[in-house]
Amino acid sequence: MTGTAKRNMIVAGGGIGGLSAALGLANKGCRVTVLEQAPQFGEIGAGIQIGPNAFHAMDYLGVGPAGRAKAVYIDKLIMMDGLSGDTVAEMPVDEPFRQRFGNPYAVIHRADLHGVLLDACRAHQDITLVNNQRVVAYENTASGALVRTETGDTFAGDAVIGADGVRSMIRQQLTGGDELRLSGHVAYRAVLPIELMPEDLRWNAATLWAGPKCHMVHYPLQGWKTFNLVATFQTDVSNVGTNEPGTREEILGRFGDIVPRARKLLEKPTEWRRWVLGDREPIENWTDGNVTLLGDAAHPTHQYFAQGACMALEDAVRLGTEVERHGDDFNAAFLAYQTARIPRAYRVVLSSRMLGKVYHARGVE
Repeated sequence: MTGTAKRNMIVAGGGIGGLSAALGLANKGCRVTVLEQAPQFGEIGAGIQIGPNAFHAMDYLGVGPAGRAKAVYIDKLIMMDGLSGDTVAEMPVDEPFRQRFGNPYAVIHRADLHGVLLDACRAHQDITLVNNQRVVAYENTASGALVRTETGDTFAGDAVIGADGVRSMIRQQLTGGDELRLSGHVAYRAVLPIELMPEDLRWNAATLWAGPKCHMVHYPLQGWKTFNLVATFQTDVSNVGTNEPGTREEILGRFGDIVPRARKLLEKPTEWRRWVLGDREPIENWTDGNVTLLGDAAHPTHQYFAQGACMALEDAVRLGTEVERHGDDFNAAFLAYQTARIPRAYRVVLSSRMLGKVYHARGVE
């Protein structure tokens, strides 16, 4: 850093990755402006699983205690055979696991985790949050970098972080437009009030029922007031819809072979939301001058490894570390950041693809 002047950073995207990046940078002495395209900062979706690595990152960002207060601490991960109803495997994640890794494996509502990060950003004197600003382009300048938004506004800073999600406009410009890779997998998500959850399935676990071309997951949320339910199936879908209304008929039809004990869960929700899952092929570079990518903009992944949000939190930690280490040389900082993060993040992307095959195995597979 030159003298005592604060460096000014622009973060495109106000999701979990963008807010984490803002905290990581602001805690290292930067002044950060976060641009969010929605009318207000918020998060869609339902529950997510967070491993010890995510809690380590939250501690580093200063939100560990707040995040732990919102989480549910499960005792095990369970994989069930959806055709026979037998237990395939169990992995304990109770106290010995927590001691071994220094932090728990837990589940949390996505909106609760986002809220923890949002509260911390609002409380930080060096973070400014701006709504209704969808970033559509960036430009490296003699003094740093700037972004242009859909409204025609320009925001300039010393550097730009593209944390604008799986359909990132920053990435599109940086790569020349690499295609979203559709998986043919569709995820239905719902949150059940605890009273609608069958008593014989109210397990303190993240439970996965695997079947041919389909699987479903359930676990408790929000202090055991609700249960998260995700049902995923393979299809020939060709669109890239997100957060669409789903139909009870479609989801029940796709899980016709699953044992009644598990299938009855799918009859409970009165509302489903539907996502078509996609990722992108790994790329060798996330950086253009004083601009770099983070989170889903850099390495969108399928849900099967339960590491999407965890990877974004890790990104934010490493980004802040390299910016502090390299002072005003943002290009050097970003290149060091991506060198550290690319192998780990893409290992998760490729492993998630493989797990999708395992969960949906049929026949000889």
